[in-house]
Amino acid sequence: MSPAKAMEGVEEMDRLMKAAIFIEPGRIILGEKPVPDVGPLDALIRITTTTICGTDVHILKGEYPVEKGLIVGHEPVGVIEKLGSAVTGYEEGQRVIAGAITPSGTSYASLCGFHAQCGGQHGHGWKAAGGWRFGNTIDGAQAEFLLVPDAMANLAPIPDGLSDEQVLMCPDIMSTGFSGAESGGISIGDTVAVFAQGPIGLCATAGAHMMGATTIIGVEAVPARMDMARKMGATHVVDFSKVDPVDEILKITGGRGVDVAIEALGTQQTFEGALRVLRPGGTLSSLGVYSADLTIPLDTFSAGLGDNTIRTSLCPGGKERMRRLLETVEAGRVDTAQLVTHHYPLDAIEDAYELFSNQRDGVLKVAITP
Repeated sequence: MSPAKAMEGVEEMDRLMKAAIFIEPGRIILGEKPVPDVGPLDALIRITTTTICGTDVHILKGEYPVEKGLIVGHEPVGVIEKLGSAVTGYEEGQRVIAGAITPSGTSYASLCGFHAQCGGQHGHGWKAAGGWRFGNTIDGAQAEFLLVPDAMANLAPIPDGLSDEQVLMCPDIMSTGFSGAESGGISIGDTVAVFAQGPIGLCATAGAHMMGATTIIGVEAVPARMDMARKMGATHVVDFSKVDPVDEILKITGGRGVDVAIEALGTQQTFEGALRVLRPGGTLSSLGVYSADLTIPLDTFSAGLGDNTIRTSLCPGGKERMRRLLETVEAGRVDTAQLVTHHYPLDAIEDAYELFSNQRDGVLKVAITP
């Protein structure tokens, strides 16, 4: 190797990048870490836009444990900076996204079709959410660069003409929200209730609309989110600060209840409310991240005799899922760019967390740009 090449290698290893780093519960700071080395199956992405997720706030508050020193974030939009030696089918300089869930494509869970659980097997046991690696078990996307493992299973090229903000929800929020509708098995003509109209609930509302539900009832109290729910397909919006949402939903449905209730907040109150509005044989599709034990009251569960189904979902990932979502956006079937209400540079990530975690100034989603 020439001296020049040797020096180039040293410089690359010593490069530092800015990143949002988890220090301890209550503290995520802007710091520096080395730019990752690229393995044979990896790709290094230069992040052009990312965002903050509600799950990142759970991490900030210590409600979801991660290792100290980890870069957080799992919603990347960027440009391929460097490809691993074994990666084919992509080009450096190509605009791409990667899902928040990055399956290997070869695990037992992946081959069973449950990509989100890929990597969850530990010895003779199993841990849920094994496919969620960014900002959970490996460094995440709130940084100048992101290392994408198993790149050929996870990178999805962005169609020409789409902006970063148009595709920013695809890696997680849009995929998760749509999965709530899909797991509910919504059919044409169904009646659906969506508890909470935050970003995931709004995407669940949009997904229910796309799948053919004709009555979609959003439950929310923030006026801006109530207005957005209507834009995303809600036919009714119930203000839970003024009425009992269970009573109001049963009134709207003439006492029948809903075919599918989607819980998109992660609290005992909304989970129980979703159960109470189901028709006999209805499905509760749960998307919330719960930070405490849930209880199911005997009457709410019909003593276990109501023929109801409870389904849980974790954001589907992988390049085929991302391709489908990107094509949905490109076709104009859904506009999630309107969920981006605030913009911050990566240098102001701590201010962005303060805004988002306290839900100030009508925030829905924050675009973060290195």
